Amino acid sequence: MGQKVNPHGLRVGIIKDWDSNWYADKRNDEFAKNLAEDQILRKYLKTTLYKSNISKIEIERSAKNVKIVLYTAKPGVVIGKGGIEKIKADAQKLTDKKLFIDVKEIKKPDADAQLVAENIAAQLENRIAFRKAMKSCMGRTMKSGAQGIKCACSGRLGGADMARTEFYSEGTIPLQTLRADIDYG
Repeated sequence: MGQKVNPHGLRVGIIKDWDSNWYADKRNDEFAKNLAEDQILRKYLKTTLYKSNISKIEIERSAKNVKIVLYTAKPGVVIGKGGIEKIKADAQKLTDKKLFIDVKEIKKPDADAQLVAENIAAQLENRIAFRKAMKSCMGRTMKSGAQGIKCACSGRLGGADMARTEFYSEGTIPLQTLRADIDYG
């Protein structure tokens, strides 16, 4: 299998569930409005709370309510001193339904693919050598209990004139097995 399909999208309905859970009627433009609103809410929350290591944003809709669940490695940063009220008030302006925000902590941030990828990207932005950044993150991930990790970094690596891609792999990554719980970031 090539690496052109997102492993989460391929496994939806088998071992994974949708990140947005709601039903829209076909008769009016409710589906398009909900989808666009979900994208706007996700983008707003991801950009404003980037420092708090948000891994996943789940959105659940009912007739008059929108419930957002934020999975984060640093729930204290998300909630802050005054609570989550400021973020909730700003996000409420983006939707006309009543908004609820729930924050859930990720116990092992080194085992979450999205957080590992963002960690490597942050290290590259701080001008750390790409091999060192990738191998240190891979080592921490394997120590945290993952069965395998595959990591790729591409571009003008090390300031070279020619762009290239470097892959490192450790452990087992059964991409063909749809029942395998593969996280992707």
